[in-house]
Amino acid sequence: MLQRTEVEERQFRRMTGIPVPRLVISLAIPTILSMLISAIYNMADTYFVARLGTSAAGAVGIVFAMMAIIQAIGFTLGMGSGSLVSRALGRQERHTADVFASSAFFLAAALGVLLAVAGLVFNAPLMTLLGATPTILPYASDYAHWIFFGAPVMCCSFVMNNLLRAEGKAVLAMTGLGFGGLLNIVLDPLFIFTFGLGISGAALATLLSQCISFSILLYCFLSGRSITTIAPSNISRHFATYADILKNGFPSFCRQGLASIATVALNVCASVYGDAAVAAMSIVGRIFLLILSTLLGFGQGFQPVAGYNYGAKRYDRVREAYFFCIKTGTIWLSSLGVVSFLFAPEIIAFFRNDPEVIAIGALAFRAQCLALPLQPLIIITNMLFQSLGKSVQATILALCRQGIFFLPLILILSQQFGLIGIQLTQSLSDVCSALSAVPFLLHFFRGLRRQIAAMPEHFGEGQQDAGTSGVAENQRIAVTPPAMIARRSDGE
Repeated sequence: MLQRTEVEERQFRRMTGIPVPRLVISLAIPTILSMLISAIYNMADTYFVARLGTSAAGAVGIVFAMMAIIQAIGFTLGMGSGSLVSRALGRQERHTADVFASSAFFLAAALGVLLAVAGLVFNAPLMTLLGATPTILPYASDYAHWIFFGAPVMCCSFVMNNLLRAEGKAVLAMTGLGFGGLLNIVLDPLFIFTFGLGISGAALATLLSQCISFSILLYCFLSGRSITTIAPSNISRHFATYADILKNGFPSFCRQGLASIATVALNVCASVYGDAAVAAMSIVGRIFLLILSTLLGFGQGFQPVAGYNYGAKRYDRVREAYFFCIKTGTIWLSSLGVVSFLFAPEIIAFFRNDPEVIAIGALAFRAQCLALPLQPLIIITNMLFQSLGKSVQATILALCRQGIFFLPLILILSQQFGLIGIQLTQSLSDVCSALSAVPFLLHFFRGLRRQIAAMPEHFGEGQQDAGTSGVAENQRIAVTPPAMIARRSDGE
């Protein structure tokens, strides 16, 4: 029998016994802070680079589409392995969790190197493909050159961050990404203006800060501060392991990959109306990344709670956590949407005080504010299905917002209504995506009610102190044979 350490025992009791609202908030606060810092340093790039001109501001949007590809790799492997790790720890299968964590980390490193080589060789053609106009291309190429060097580091950092969150170690995850983000904010003006490096300085600041984040996160695993262990000896030799990771991470791939494709489509359609349109839509995108980062951080605090308790068969806590996040997120984003709608022109002008950029950006910004209250239903539902290993539902919902609905809408609306069609596309896509989530939720919660009804009496809905009883009920602590590790992704 595999004996868990005292730390693992305490963490299991915490994840399955603390009252759900308090647990979600305790995990969400550090995650929200790290997401905010990441979003702020992305906005800092936009703010400082925009001081170099409208074409330079447009280049940030072009490179953002490329960075979404890097994020797609990191989040696919990180969220995929994280979902499997949290459920494995809920089932008290430590070695299984180690195998998933190590396999995802080293696969991310390998794919990051391949992406870096391809990007450095085909830099200029790729930037043109992503929507760069002739005047934006020099800025975009200079920016992307240094970002490509950081691709392996960024991919691995995303994996480690998600693994720490999956363990319930949200503070450690925040420390790694947060410190790097703060460093980036400090280095941006220093490299761009003081050292006179221009837009290359912004890219160098990002590269250096990502390396620092990587070092801090890696130290958490090498020093034993994490529950799981990343080591070459834990790398799986079985294809099924990687299939499970990719299957569970595929919704993230769809979200991040489609974010890149949607940004390209947006850039290409907006470029018809000049650099001001590309810059305006890029600024709006970065602002909404900041606004949604609070919800994303809240949702990422929810995911390990859902995964742990689903693995431990505490289905009542899964349901409670979901509805707590939906209610809290809707109230918060509705309030934020009202304020943002009222001050949209001033917010856009803060980044680029160009009348044409402000006019284009303010309308697009206000349209997205109207759909902002729908975001919790879209995002939290997607995270729910992904954290529980329900990859089909999660993938379909991930395809909706910036794929199934966004891509046809931007092509049709830009042709029929011109620039205003481009400005309204994201809002209409959000409405359609929210409506699409409802049937999946109704079906899921009907099944979950049956599972709750079948739970042992001492796991009843009113029972919050489940630490000791949860341990007693879940004494399936076994060493899983290597050939079986990957096949046990759901634990049912």
